[in-house]
Amino acid sequence: MNAADRIRVRHMLDAAGAMAFAKGCTADDLRGNRMLLLLLVKEIEIVGEAATQISEEFRASRPDIPWAAIRGMRNRLIHAYADVNVGLVWSTVISDLPELVRILETLLSE
Repeated sequence: MNAADRIRVRHMLDAAGAMAFAKGCTADDLRGNRMLLLLLVKEIEIVGEAATQISEEFRASRPDIPWAAIRGMRNRLIHAYADVNVGLVWSTVISDLPELVRILETLLSE
C-alpha cells in the first residue's frame, strides 16, 4: 500500500468509527434524532469519498472489500440527500461498518 492509500484507509477507518455514536441506539432512535442521523450520514459519505480516492491498483488487490458498494452508498447519500433511507443508514452502521473497520485495521497493521 502506498503512502497516499494508507492515508485514505486511515480516513475511512476514522470515519467508520462514527458507529460508536450509535452505540446503544435503535433504528427508531435514529429516526427521531436528526443530529445523529446527519452525523452518521456525513461519516458514511467520508468513508465513500476516501474509498473513491484510493488507487485502482490497491482496490484491485483487495477484492474482499466491497469498493463499488462503498462508493455507491456515498453517491446515493450525496445525490439523493432529500430521500435518505434511514433503514439503510442504520443497517450500514450496525452491520457493514464493523466488518469494514476490522478489515481496515488489519490493513493498517500490515
